[in-house]
Amino acid sequence: MASTPSKDYRRREREQKKLDKRIAREEAKAEKLAAQQAAEEAAAEEAEEMSEEELQAKLEADFEAELAAEAVQGMKKG
Repeated sequence: MASTPSKDYRRREREQKKLDKRIAREEAKAEKLAAQQAAEEAAAEEAEEMSEEELQAKLEADFEAELAAEAVQGMKKG
């Protein structure tokens, strides 16, 4: 004769399924948040790197302009 599971067993099983789903949702939310933070950090680093590159390019352009100005003044004197 086959026996059916008790009502308590079924209730515990349903509650466990709900708990498993909730934990899975929370883990997915945490992973999504971590991925978003990593993307934001990467974007910030890239922006900072671009700023450094732009600053270096500006300094080089200013230096070259000064050299050109000195060369022009040297030609006028000579």
